[in-house]
Amino acid sequence: MLQKLHIQNYAIIESIQIEFSKQLNIITGETGAGKSILMGALNLILGERADINALLDKEKKMFVEAYFSVKGNASIKAFLGSNELDFDDDLVVRREIAANGKSRAFINDTPVNLTQLKALGRLLVDLHQQFDTLELGDNNFQRQVLDAIAGNLDLLKEYEIVFGNYLAAKKEGEALLLQQRNVKAALDYNQFLFNELDEAKLKDNELEDLEYELKLLTNAEQIKLQLTGIYFELAENEQPVVQQLKLLANSLHGLLQYHKDIEETGRRLQSVQLELSDIADEINRISNSIQYSPEKIQIMNDRLSMGYKLLKKHQVQTTGELIAIKATLQEKLDSSLQLDEAIEKNQQVIALVLAQCQQLASIISTNRHKVSSAFQQKVNSLLMKVGMPNARFEILLTKVPLSASGTDSLEFLFDANKSGRLEQLRRVASGGELSRIMLCIKSLVAQKLQLPTLIFDEIDTGISGEAAKQVGEIMQSLSTAHQVISITHQPQIAAKATAHYFVYKEKQGNKIATSIRLLNKEERITTIAQMLSGEKPTAAAVENAREMVSN
Repeated sequence: MLQKLHIQNYAIIESIQIEFSKQLNIITGETGAGKSILMGALNLILGERADINALLDKEKKMFVEAYFSVKGNASIKAFLGSNELDFDDDLVVRREIAANGKSRAFINDTPVNLTQLKALGRLLVDLHQQFDTLELGDNNFQRQVLDAIAGNLDLLKEYEIVFGNYLAAKKEGEALLLQQRNVKAALDYNQFLFNELDEAKLKDNELEDLEYELKLLTNAEQIKLQLTGIYFELAENEQPVVQQLKLLANSLHGLLQYHKDIEETGRRLQSVQLELSDIADEINRISNSIQYSPEKIQIMNDRLSMGYKLLKKHQVQTTGELIAIKATLQEKLDSSLQLDEAIEKNQQVIALVLAQCQQLASIISTNRHKVSSAFQQKVNSLLMKVGMPNARFEILLTKVPLSASGTDSLEFLFDANKSGRLEQLRRVASGGELSRIMLCIKSLVAQKLQLPTLIFDEIDTGISGEAAKQVGEIMQSLSTAHQVISITHQPQIAAKATAHYFVYKEKQGNKIATSIRLLNKEERITTIAQMLSGEKPTAAAVENAREMVSN
């Protein structure tokens, strides 16, 4: 609830302060007195962009400050908590424009940006926001109205989550299918390359080892001949080197008694003889192991030829690189199988969330159909009261494919003059008609929603007499459960006020400025009488005004 509004240095307002009642607040005044300026100032509090030209005194800052009571309002508490702002039963929103044009906004003395201010404003005040007459022709707004009446709001929150999951699953599925198409385009070739490498069954360093072994076998006869010659000289000649060294060692052993160093020298010569004997045996073993085999050479040549082709094909140099390529190809093939499994699981998820969406959408649609007939009847009944007896309002619900709002397309239809042709409301209703239709709809929706403070800015344009009286009664009825603020030119509406404010211009020094005051009962009677018959009301007008206020 808006408790107080303080405006300073704005347009033609030097400084005014208004304290509002909890129920029906009516604002009247002559055309041009500044009633619309009040709405402009309030819009600044709700996050509209500021204009430095709005400053009355260009040397001073302008500010608008609004005090709200938000006790028990869970939505506002949640908003303040999510934005790390202090919560209290009283809320102060302030907007400033400095002389240099810099704009600042505060919620409970904490600086905030315009996005935060707008979001809070939608929770505090219904002024050209959620239920604006321009939105009345918008299908999304129309659906919100019917869903509020149908009690679908909690269901829709649940549906939005499930539908979001459905869209996310579909998007993931599309990405997986695209990935699968790309993978399958190369799958056959990758499989061929893998099979080729798999059939080769290459082992670590195999080609390098084969090259070494083939070189050895190709020169086997020459190598064996030379090794045999060396072994013969060492161990099998008439005077083999090993035997000669053994004889020399024995001879040296006989001289031990003659020189102290001969013993060590003898051991060294004996060690050389033993080492040379081992070398001779190793050479003999190597020679015996080398066997020239044309068949084995052919096998090795074939194996190397296959290996060289693979190296050239994959543009690498070693066996290890070929083995690594095979492993990479294996991963690609495995990922293709995993992709198939992922797509299958994704399709299961899509089917599950789609079923959930369809179930919730069906309940939502059923609720809409249940209340649409009664709702349009109530609107038509209220339209008769507000001076539109020939008007006809209908709701057209059409089944459509699953969407973010369910399976219904909704359109408000309207016929102002019993022409028998119901057409889209946005195309055929005039501004005045839209205002009254909005009032009727808002009065019904307000019974279902905890709407914020409701503000009507000259919604009564184009009506008078009994219709104006009925509009006033609707506002008065609304004000029993909601704070209502209305700017009006109609005495029938002004007479219903809990608090009646009069906006006027007065001379302040050398300037003309807007002021506002709360009228007492006698002032109200005089003001309403003037609204009935002019600046100098007749006695009959005064008596009529007195009766209207008393009733």
